[in-house]
Amino acid sequence: MTLDFVKMSGAGNDFILMDNRDGRISLTREQVARLCHRQFGIGADGIMLLIPCQSGKADWAWTFYNSDGSDAEMCGNGARCFARFTQRVTGWSRPELSFESLAGIIRATFDGDRVTIQLTAPHGLRLNESVPIRSGPVTVHSLNTGVPHAVVYVPDADQAMVQELGSELRHHAHFAPRGTNVNFAQIKGPGHIRVRTYERGVEGETLACGTGVTASALISSLVHGFTSPVRVQVQGGDELIITFSQHDKAFDNVCLNGPATFVFEGRIEL
Repeated sequence: MTLDFVKMSGAGNDFILMDNRDGRISLTREQVARLCHRQFGIGADGIMLLIPCQSGKADWAWTFYNSDGSDAEMCGNGARCFARFTQRVTGWSRPELSFESLAGIIRATFDGDRVTIQLTAPHGLRLNESVPIRSGPVTVHSLNTGVPHAVVYVPDADQAMVQELGSELRHHAHFAPRGTNVNFAQIKGPGHIRVRTYERGVEGETLACGTGVTASALISSLVHGFTSPVRVQVQGGDELIITFSQHDKAFDNVCLNGPATFVFEGRIEL
């Protein structure tokens, strides 16, 4: 089978996108992992397929895979890329677009190569938990912003043991059975943080994680008194902006703004 694809980047978080409105593309876990492999395939943090929305609750829907071939509920950077991809391949002309994900209905608005997405309501907040790890207990805060995230504050993100500690916490029994994504957040100033993320399903650090920076920003509002908007510098160098409404320890109108750029397009034999 020959597949036409587009490669996109959301602040360094990169994805393969394909138009599957006709339903002809069916990928196995092994095929997804091969396509995402950076030496033997196209190379990406995940794959998104555009499909019709069967429920009628949104304009479109996606099938989304992590780079290891597992299903993914949600991805903030991927959602921005998916919205721009859908806009291009369908000729979508309205300023807003919605699509259905495993995490719920996602809405996107466009401003050039930057896209703002409104996320589903966060849930599962847990603050100031002491989690035992090999080097001793670490204070972890948790929030589900479409997928589960743990946030650890560090004095210097450059020195954070992202691969080692990220992997240990991702697979920790405290987050069983499905594990968690792990974010290392450094306070840069009022309303400004830097975040590095170890992503579940990629099983390593990515240059950005939209749901991860969102979780870090929201938790910073509770732990460090931040107010909306929050600016977040990611490992790829871009800046993402999170806006939200806060009511005690609950959040709504959570939006993520950032770039979504086309890198290249091509055709590959599967």
